[in-house]
Amino acid sequence: MGKDTFELAGREWPRVTWYKMKGMRTVYLTLWAAMLTSATNGYDGSLMNGLEAIPSWNDNFGNPLGSGQILGAITASMSIGSMIAIPFVPYTADLLGRRTGVVIGCSIMICGVALICIGFHVALFIVGRLILGFGIAIAHGSAPLLIAELVHPQHRAIYSTIYNTLWYAGSLIGSVVAFGTSHLEGQWAWRVPCMLQAIPSIVQMIFIWTVPESPRWLISKGKDQRAKEILAYVHAQGNIDDELVNVEFHEIQQTINLELEYEKTSWKELWATPGNRHRLLILISIGFFSQWSGNGIVSYFLPIILNLIGVTDKTTQLEINIYLSVVQLVSAVGICFFVDKIGRRPLFITSCIGMLVTFIATTIALARYDASLPELNTAASNTVIVFIFLYYIMYNLGFCGLLVSYSTEILPYRIRAKGLTVMFFCVDLSLWFNQYVNPIALLSIGWKYYIVYCIWLAFELFVVVKWYLETKNTPLEEIVKFFDGDAAIIGGDAATAKARHLAGEEEPEVVQAEGEKTAAPVTTTETRV
Repeated sequence: MGKDTFELAGREWPRVTWYKMKGMRTVYLTLWAAMLTSATNGYDGSLMNGLEAIPSWNDNFGNPLGSGQILGAITASMSIGSMIAIPFVPYTADLLGRRTGVVIGCSIMICGVALICIGFHVALFIVGRLILGFGIAIAHGSAPLLIAELVHPQHRAIYSTIYNTLWYAGSLIGSVVAFGTSHLEGQWAWRVPCMLQAIPSIVQMIFIWTVPESPRWLISKGKDQRAKEILAYVHAQGNIDDELVNVEFHEIQQTINLELEYEKTSWKELWATPGNRHRLLILISIGFFSQWSGNGIVSYFLPIILNLIGVTDKTTQLEINIYLSVVQLVSAVGICFFVDKIGRRPLFITSCIGMLVTFIATTIALARYDASLPELNTAASNTVIVFIFLYYIMYNLGFCGLLVSYSTEILPYRIRAKGLTVMFFCVDLSLWFNQYVNPIALLSIGWKYYIVYCIWLAFELFVVVKWYLETKNTPLEEIVKFFDGDAAIIGGDAATAKARHLAGEEEPEVVQAEGEKTAAPVTTTETRV
């Protein structure tokens, strides 16, 4: 495959320039309405760091920073809300549509923000975050599906990877807002940044309707003509007879029909076959790894870490929060443009090695500060801060953007929403643990808690090396062959003939573009368990 072509349905196609194609340009410029979901989630992460550094917030809720259990309950409440929403997420996306799922999630989030802003008692603040987490889970279960299933095959990896990196865009905005409002008097210092959390959801509810619905969802609901029109509008400037559009449409249609015919529809599908069990192992592990790699300590409890190394000035803490958000955003978005060039597996492995090395260095520096002479404290403190920044660059190589894009692309359409729901459940479960346990552990044993994550990161590296597969430069409908081998269900004439052959109905044959029939080669891809 040359640099000017991409592969789809076993053929090479010329690459396109998105801004030169009207329909594609219009959709890509409005697709931010779906991507805002990730930014909303990131805003909350940075917001909690900012609130912890605002004295009036701490005073208003009875000094949560002095109690690991109260602070843990406040931060973990959002993850608990997301876990409660898990049973509803896949059905919202599959039954009502990807766009409707985003709107429903945003509506619930606005209700949660309203309760948070009232926040005259810590219990009401926690309930508001529970509802906020419930809404984010609904929207989060629909938005990435819409993106991955709508964009041109050439751009799928970039856009679906960028989606999760926008967590840092929201984080940056949240840190800047918290810094700006920290100078306000009284409770407005923390109420204003909490109120602003509703703006992205309001914007999404309005502008998500400018984005077309997923063609794959429309085909699954029998709306084939509308699906083909959207494919033509986005991928071929409205030419419904375009060859690429016909190939895409036929492959998607055949894949979904075959999945409906040959596979069950229950949750048991996720572990019914060796290929799906392999997928499930990856989904569960990547969900936990995305939050249990040590990032949960800094993402929600940066002020506590900075207090451990003597950085107690609140303004300085807020400034470091902003600088860290900038570095996170730049590094996370930057790597998105190299996902198809470098590959998923090398990025995951490099990320795990880099996180392990930087975390060990941070742990040593924290221990050195704790036991060092006063004149060495500054050096140890600066070392910790530097390695926190380096750690996040390493983390972003594998477990930021690829969290959603890799999880989405390894799943066939029929179990895509359910599989993503399992992955997000693992994310929420690990977040709940992190947000409740981390502050207690940090306040109890300090830097020694870092040793736990050093051991865990070594385990992560082992799992990634052994079970994570490479999927770069492979069309979305054809990635199944890496997991299912000869049992893979792939759309198109060749796949239909193969399915009939496996069922003992007739010999497989391929229908060529010119109409000539030839024998189809038998797939020999090894099934990986």
